[in-house]
Amino acid sequence: MSIEDIYIGIGSNLTNPVSIVHDAIICLDKISGSELVKCSSLYQSEPVSDIPQDDYVNAVVAIKTDLQPTILLLELQAIEHAFYRQRDPELKWAPRTLDLDVILYGNRNINDSHLTVPHPEMGKRLFVLKPLFEVAGEIYIPGLGSLSYLIDQAAPIDMRIIRKPFIPG
Repeated sequence: MSIEDIYIGIGSNLTNPVSIVHDAIICLDKISGSELVKCSSLYQSEPVSDIPQDDYVNAVVAIKTDLQPTILLLELQAIEHAFYRQRDPELKWAPRTLDLDVILYGNRNINDSHLTVPHPEMGKRLFVLKPLFEVAGEIYIPGLGSLSYLIDQAAPIDMRIIRKPFIPG
C-alpha cells in the first residue's frame, strides 16, 4: 500500500477553540498508520455564515498515511465525536467544537457519498488556503489550479495568525 500526502483542515469556534485545535492536532498525530509531518500556524478568522457566532480558530496539517480515504475519514469523525461535535443537516454553517476536513488526499479526485476531495469549498476559503500554503507551499490543486492563484482569487476575510506552528512530541 502506498503512503500518500494528505492535508487536513481543522476548525473550532466553541468552548476554548485554541485548546481544542491544539488537542485535535495531538489526536491526529496518534492516528495509526499515519505520521503528522507539518502543522500550520493557528489562524483566527471570521465565520463564513449568516448565523451569529464567534470567530473560528483554523489550521491545516500535513500527514502521511497508508490509510484508505474512507478509513481516514472514519478516524477523523471519531476524533470530532470525542470533542462532542454535533451535526445538524439544517445548520450547515453552525458553530462547532471541532471540524476536521480532508482537504487533499495526494493528487486524487474522490467523489462518493461520504467524501469529496479536493474539498469542494476549499477554493473559496481563505482560512483554508493560507494555512495550506504555509504547510504545502506552491502546489497544484486538481481541477482548481495553483494554490497562489486560488489565494489571489478568494474573497478577503478578517483573519490573523494567533499562534505559531508546532508538531506534537
